[in-house]
Amino acid sequence: MELLSPEAIGGAAALVATAAGSMWWFSRRRRRDGVAAPAALSGGIRAALASTGRRVREGIQAAVGEGDAALDGVEEALLAADVGTRTTGMLVQRMRAGGRGLGGASALRSALRAELLQTLAVPAASPTLSARPWVVLVTGVNGVGKTTTIGKLAAMHGSAGRKVLVVAADTFRAAASDQLAVWAERAGADIIRHAPGADPSAVVFDGLRAARARGVDVVLVDTAGRLHTRTPLMDELGKVRRTLEREVPGAPHEVLLVLDATTGQNAINQARAFVAAAGVTGVVVTKLDGTAKGGMVVSVSSELGLPVCFVGVGEGIGDLRPFDAAEFVDGLLGEE
Repeated sequence: MELLSPEAIGGAAALVATAAGSMWWFSRRRRRDGVAAPAALSGGIRAALASTGRRVREGIQAAVGEGDAALDGVEEALLAADVGTRTTGMLVQRMRAGGRGLGGASALRSALRAELLQTLAVPAASPTLSARPWVVLVTGVNGVGKTTTIGKLAAMHGSAGRKVLVVAADTFRAAASDQLAVWAERAGADIIRHAPGADPSAVVFDGLRAARARGVDVVLVDTAGRLHTRTPLMDELGKVRRTLEREVPGAPHEVLLVLDATTGQNAINQARAFVAAAGVTGVVVTKLDGTAKGGMVVSVSSELGLPVCFVGVGEGIGDLRPFDAAEFVDGLLGEE
């Protein structure tokens, strides 16, 4: 989890507000799957993919020759971007079977673009916020940026005119609820929290009761960062989920798994464990701007069949973007 002090978070938020002024992400909004998104700023998905995309583009340009020789170059480029052995093999095999992309760098890029878009075409399970309150359970291992992601999600929903409540069900780390409280305040969201060491399910119970009483539109539930190999903690996550199901029919309506792009293929093994324990419906990929391993996003869709719902492209409260497959692929491959 990103361990930022309240002072650091406040300073970062102030810096963002000062730099962007009235043109900040409140001023222009677009909607995707019922959620308002920040305007497309210069630090968007394509800019975040600068390091990853450079590897892929250089590999394609270096893919000389014809037939298998050219496809071998594509394979090397994808592996360098951390797309992963299994997914890379699938992509190259589909290109080879279709006889596509064998006429130079431009043809390779065009063929690869089509295959990547097909691989990333995993529809989100919940295109609209059809229940009130709409309950989102957010989970992941330690250090991936869950707390900051929740703050950014709260701001995004708030900018769409929704009343948001954050539930601090991470009661194991002493500073967790304090950190979340700072993000909630910045986002204009309410927060429910208990003393450190409290039963997370009890916090969730009180949070849902408060949400109904206050007419809240969206409830974002933070959970303790846990290693996917720790069975007791994963079992507790199941207990939290059962509390949600009991208190709000149909809840949780979304279960978002936060993955750190800098961990590359290691994130896939994490994801498999959480899918089994928590019924994950979508993924948030953080720190995309700080890695050359952005190709792992393709593996998430290909190997897990999960939609990538949001990507983090910076540290500011507005630096969370709804995932756009075409924008991602174009950033990965660059201009023709």
